Amino acid sequence: MTQPIPQTAETPEQLAAFEARIAAGEKIESGDWMPEAYRKQLIRMISQHAHSEVVGMLPEGAWITRAPNLHRKMILIAKVQDEAGHGQYLYHAAETLGTTREEMLDALLTGKAKYSSIFNYPTLTWADIGMIGWLVDGAAIKNQTMLAGCSYGPYSRAMVRICSEETFHHKQGKEMVVAYAREGTPEQKKMAQDALNRWWWPAVQMLGPSDKDSPNTPQLMRWGIKLKTNDEVRQEFINEHAPELLEAGLTIPDPDLHQDEQGNWIHGPINWEEFFEVIKGGGQMNRARLESRNRSHDEGAWVREALNAYEARRHAQAAD
Repeated sequence: MTQPIPQTAETPEQLAAFEARIAAGEKIESGDWMPEAYRKQLIRMISQHAHSEVVGMLPEGAWITRAPNLHRKMILIAKVQDEAGHGQYLYHAAETLGTTREEMLDALLTGKAKYSSIFNYPTLTWADIGMIGWLVDGAAIKNQTMLAGCSYGPYSRAMVRICSEETFHHKQGKEMVVAYAREGTPEQKKMAQDALNRWWWPAVQMLGPSDKDSPNTPQLMRWGIKLKTNDEVRQEFINEHAPELLEAGLTIPDPDLHQDEQGNWIHGPINWEEFFEVIKGGGQMNRARLESRNRSHDEGAWVREALNAYEARRHAQAAD
């Protein structure tokens, strides 16, 4: 792994040269000079993204044993496995910036680090699994496709692979919900609508606070980490998904939703108080999610110890 170069006091000339590279569309690599604020913003973003992947396994993993048939079970197992892999890609990308896996996991397990608010909502029915694939992964794709063009090379390259796998997650979720909504029994149609009622607004919120309440966005865009604002990505998400949901015969739980003259779907007021309350730890599943991750971390200690012992023995044998 390429190690980041030691940082020295920033000079105006260094910063100007760095920003010229960004403006020219060059990728910044881990061995390149970068402003300390750039490095810290990336560690924050990438580690939170990684945490979201490993915490995101929990609401879906709970339904593996309750899948309605073997076909659906195999799809869900593959999806949860993908999410574990996504977390690994992202932790590796963050490590290229000088942080360690242990530091990032400690921040997650102690509640110091954030992850996506969407995973602090419960999965109450099997239709929730489909709605997560259609809406939550659909929103994630919009954000991650944008990040695939970001200025930091390791993050950008991780996003390319992740997006290709997220596309599968999105398609299987949409296929499942559309089948229930169009061709299902009355109970299945009701289940699909209920899932939409509960997941629509959290999915809209998960793309981040409105631009006026997102203080990091201007700097992130100046340095090419983000290429679009939260509200721009949110609009893309709603423009794609609103007509598809309506075509499936579902009712979007937003009485103010309408199309403007330019063809954009305009949403009603977003309950940002709820969003920030969940972010601060007041969601329905915040405590359960952290307890689950801590339990898994403790129960997996013997695996880490065995790996460390094996690696130490291998190095000792090589030295002999």
